[in-house]
Amino acid sequence: MTSLSGSRFAVLGSVLLGLAIFAIAAARAEIALEQRRSSYEHMSRDTKAMQDDDLTNPAMLSVLDGEALWNAKAGASGKSCADCHGDAKASMTGLAARYPAYDDVTGRPVNIEQRINLSRERDQKAAPFRYESAELLALTAYTALQSRGQPIAPPEDGRLAPFREKGKALFEQRIGQLNLSCAQCHDDNWGKSLAGNTIPQAHPTGYPIYRLEWQSVGSLQRRLRNCMTGVRAEPYAFGALEYVELELFLMWRARGMTMESPGVRP
Repeated sequence: MTSLSGSRFAVLGSVLLGLAIFAIAAARAEIALEQRRSSYEHMSRDTKAMQDDDLTNPAMLSVLDGEALWNAKAGASGKSCADCHGDAKASMTGLAARYPAYDDVTGRPVNIEQRINLSRERDQKAAPFRYESAELLALTAYTALQSRGQPIAPPEDGRLAPFREKGKALFEQRIGQLNLSCAQCHDDNWGKSLAGNTIPQAHPTGYPIYRLEWQSVGSLQRRLRNCMTGVRAEPYAFGALEYVELELFLMWRARGMTMESPGVRP
């Protein structure tokens, strides 16, 4: 059996101790509306500059691919997104700020990625894109860009209420071997330091994001899966209703905040 060096053992011990303190000492409290902060505020000056300049934001390469896909004809219908929706800069303005939304056919909320795939199947008669594929991320990023600067405004649809409540319950549920919930970190201890990193409030203002750790663009579901494995829990499959319910709650929790898509994160 290999043993940890003294320094590595000390770091691991401090992280686990910090997690234990957070789990025991913090009292549950929703972040007041006036105190909500994007994780952008915790980034370094260089990373902020990367997001702010479209010429240096690496996610913009995905956006360009998405624009090409928007105008490309696909499927048995021989239609493009533009054939039905026209110029995305007009027709998609604010759309990402209002998702997830209720889908009448499936009887459940869907996020932007799922709406794109449903449109491909129903309208273009084309095969859906694979989750986290370059194509789906590109179209999502291009669509989300049209909401940049818009306030997050979840739809006032009573049919979404039970799904949003399930998302809230998931956010507050302790999971994994570390027995932690999302709320214990991101509601109760935001702004504090854990293993040298500032704990953010976890608002979904910039997705899809280019994450420097990934060296690629990724969806909110990918980030949620990272968090679940981080607390030693089994993640849901991509596209699971649980992720959409979480996203629904997170967008409600971030209501009124400004969309930043596509964001850059460490």
